[in-house]
Amino acid sequence: MTSDVSLISDSRLLTEAAAGECPMIVDFELAGAPYRILNGGPNHKLNPACSISVTTQSQSETDRIWDALIADGGEAGNRGWLTDRWGVSWQVLPVALATMLGASDREATGRARAAMMGMSKIDMAKMKAATAPRPSSARTAWTGRISPSAWSPCP
Repeated sequence: MTSDVSLISDSRLLTEAAAGECPMIVDFELAGAPYRILNGGPNHKLNPACSISVTTQSQSETDRIWDALIADGGEAGNRGWLTDRWGVSWQVLPVALATMLGASDREATGRARAAMMGMSKIDMAKMKAATAPRPSSARTAWTGRISPSAWSPCP
């Protein structure tokens, strides 16, 4: 747990435990926010219904945190989710992702969602490429002719 709290600034482990001891309750802070976890024993396994979400400021921060959390037995999930070696679910999400997924350009938002669906760790370069403005399709002017009487509301 000590290595996990060292990944995020303003984080610390508050519960002291002897080496090899498995405490019933562990208190810690992540980015200044307090957390308390309870060891529920073998009958209460962790699952993704409860996860810790980390907002990153850059791809290098995303990579650093992601790689450390899946090291030593963690498992990469889909769309920014992972499970660390302790079985805790995490979401490691770049701050720009919310902007891309909530943009007013619905076509760009759709492309962002489609790109994200194929990712494990969020790759902002690929997300930016997916949401980049697309050239508008060239429209060819219609050259057919309609007689003026075709437009007349009168018979």
